[in-house]
Amino acid sequence: MSIPAVGESAPTFTLPGMIVRQGVRTDDEYDLSSEIGRTVVLAFYPGDATAVCTAQLCSYQAELDGFDDLGAVVWGISPQALDSHETFARGSSLTFPLLSDTAGSVVRDYGVRAPGLGLRRSVFVIGPDGIVRWRHVGLVGLRFPTAETIRAQIELLVA
Repeated sequence: MSIPAVGESAPTFTLPGMIVRQGVRTDDEYDLSSEIGRTVVLAFYPGDATAVCTAQLCSYQAELDGFDDLGAVVWGISPQALDSHETFARGSSLTFPLLSDTAGSVVRDYGVRAPGLGLRRSVFVIGPDGIVRWRHVGLVGLRFPTAETIRAQIELLVA
């Protein structure tokens, strides 16, 4: 599928995910359509505990309180299983949900599949109305938008 354009409805999905808070792992189902009314940041990343992915998600973790203040939630999405996500979350002190797209269906729905690489490092800001409000899709995956860049996009939605 093609990458959803800014102004288009975000493809909805339900994925298994987990979160580690205060040392406790909690598994749940994450349904994008249940987040209508909130801004959701979807951060697609190629792999748990890899150098660039760790730098990216740790930078978002550092800004998490700022995202919360704006009423936004952050979900990390990659093809690894929940146990891999747990190890990554614990090792990097990540406290936001990491979702497991082992079948690659959401990666396909968002058009961020990259042959040979798995997926393109990508970030989508989904507005409270379920519409894609901003996106950054990497070609190679070595660069990622900063937390400050994403925060500025979220601030435009709440202004």
